[in-house]
Amino acid sequence: MSGTVFGFSIWIIVGFGIMLLGIIDIFSKKPAGFWANSKPFEVKDVKGYNRATGLLFVAYGLVFNLLGIPLLMGQNNPFIILSMMGVMFETIVVMAVYNIVITKKYKSE
Repeated sequence: MSGTVFGFSIWIIVGFGIMLLGIIDIFSKKPAGFWANSKPFEVKDVKGYNRATGLLFVAYGLVFNLLGIPLLMGQNNPFIILSMMGVMFETIVVMAVYNIVITKKYKSE
């Protein structure tokens, strides 16, 4: 197996792992955690919050996998910058969506 296929395979496994976390969050009975090492806030609708957070993770995993396609083009490929910048931008967008949309909608006041 060549290095490019091996690297892409690892990238895809990580993406599917993120998607699996999202699916687990969708069916969880307790509020899903988003930030590492912190408890989730008081949620007024646990089922809706978990669904929104889980779908956010699933979407993140799908886009993450698509951004890995330039890995298949081989070493010294200039399009790998799309993968790196894309993942950074995607992560910032996911954090913003969580803070602006999901937190405002499901946080009990």
